[in-house]
Amino acid sequence: MKVIGINGSPRPAGNTSIMLKTVFEALEAEGIETELIQVGGTDIKGCRACYACIKTKNSKCATKGDGFNEIFAKMAEADGMILGSPTYFADITPELKALIDRSGFVSRTNGQLFRHKVGAAVVSLRRGGGIHAYDSINHLFQICQMFMVGSTYWNLGFGGRDGGEVVNDTEGMENMRDLGKSMAFLLKKLHN
Repeated sequence: MKVIGINGSPRPAGNTSIMLKTVFEALEAEGIETELIQVGGTDIKGCRACYACIKTKNSKCATKGDGFNEIFAKMAEADGMILGSPTYFADITPELKALIDRSGFVSRTNGQLFRHKVGAAVVSLRRGGGIHAYDSINHLFQICQMFMVGSTYWNLGFGGRDGGEVVNDTEGMENMRDLGKSMAFLLKKLHN
């Protein structure tokens, strides 16, 4: 089994990345392969509403050259995915939003490619807005008929602007470890 984590933060080693890697540690301890994909800070474009994916049904987006199709192929192949983002004005980063919009559309127009996969949202925040960002990610999972994994609390971690401060959020980091264990539990139930 494999789970991919998508880092929507433009900081590859910031709070969101630390949280994703903490979830990965618990998954890897259960024998589940992981891969971290960096989306934040890239030039991924938003959906152009060209509807070419409806016509071609080739599991690809007609917009090329921004890394989307390569990332989408990994999303379609994975058993589970964790989408992570810092909170930007009470929402997710524009790069992650672009990925969500396009991947949801391509998945749905090609026979529900994400159906029955396992998904989890991870959000880092400084002060507020995290729940709305968390909801934005979970809407993809819901409309794509995925199984969402929760933990002992919402999958949030408090950090600062510099990055790395999330390790001081003891409850948030423990929640990430529990999220990894819960995700592994569900994946094993689904694949036995």
